[in-house]
Amino acid sequence: MGFLALLVAIWAVASRSGDSFLFPGPADVALALRDNVRSGLLPRAVGKSLARLAVGYSVALVVGVALGVALARVRWVKDTLGAVVLGLQAIPSVCWLPLALLWFGLGEMAIQVVVVLGSLLSITLATESAVNTIPPLLVRAARTMGATGPRLWMRVILPAALPGIVSGARLGWTFAWRSLLAGELLFISGGLGQVLELGRELHDMALVLGVMVVIVALGLASDHLLFGRLERRVRRSWGLDRA
Repeated sequence: MGFLALLVAIWAVASRSGDSFLFPGPADVALALRDNVRSGLLPRAVGKSLARLAVGYSVALVVGVALGVALARVRWVKDTLGAVVLGLQAIPSVCWLPLALLWFGLGEMAIQVVVVLGSLLSITLATESAVNTIPPLLVRAARTMGATGPRLWMRVILPAALPGIVSGARLGWTFAWRSLLAGELLFISGGLGQVLELGRELHDMALVLGVMVVIVALGLASDHLLFGRLERRVRRSWGLDRA
């Protein structure tokens, strides 16, 4: 907390030294946030963005985990899709925007496609790595004790890979956020990306920086309240962290 206060103080001093509307200080940003919260613009934008993120990320998580498991355990899937997934992962999420616009037009579907494709591949590769790092001795021992088919998957393979899957889901959430904001910058979408674009058009840098502060706060909150706790609990259950 002290370090954060120091950063805010440095920000305030730098803003006063620069004396430019392009670099507003923390007081100006706080006033912009207050005004836009009172008007309802920011609450509506946050709600819209989080709703979109929940839908797109949920799809990416389910498909990504399933595809990652298939790449790790099914030979023909690895031989056919492995190189494709690895190659597509190198494409920045913003590069999917032109294709999404051509395929689906200026609408919700275009944004959701960008969110899904932006986070799907990172979750897939993390899941594949997590499954591949399961000790073979553990799987052989489970089969010796009679675990086969769905029982082997649900009771042995997936629980053993869970720490890596959670880490991949955490990374995928970050990529989903980035992809969402890139998609919302395209048109009147009602989300945080649109508010950023509105601030740019109005030359309201206090609003732009305020939205960036909100994005950082939402990212830290989701990481601490959701993924941080989940990852610590999983790692503690597997004896990877001290209680």
